[in-house]
Amino acid sequence: MSAEDLENYETDMELALYREYRDVVGLFSYVVETERRFYLANHVDLQTRSADGEVYFDLTLTDAWVWDVYRSARFVKKVRVITFKDVNVEELTKTDDLQLPD
Repeated sequence: MSAEDLENYETDMELALYREYRDVVGLFSYVVETERRFYLANHVDLQTRSADGEVYFDLTLTDAWVWDVYRSARFVKKVRVITFKDVNVEELTKTDDLQLPD
């Protein structure tokens, strides 16, 4: 396999992952970003904890989808992430929740 073949394969995998994301994003309520992963989830429990003077985040996601091109199964029932880095949680706006002004 040539370098060009490998690059084309990776590009195709990333495009397939994006298409899957586009197809499933409407099924979820939250977007969660950590330093290592990007998730979609329907329930997020974020706890701030401390130990030995260090603050960390204990994050539990339920009914989740993981953005990872190398995972064969991206849908997971429960994910637990413990991190000392930033965590970004955004609630997704459902398109049918939008109200246009009169």
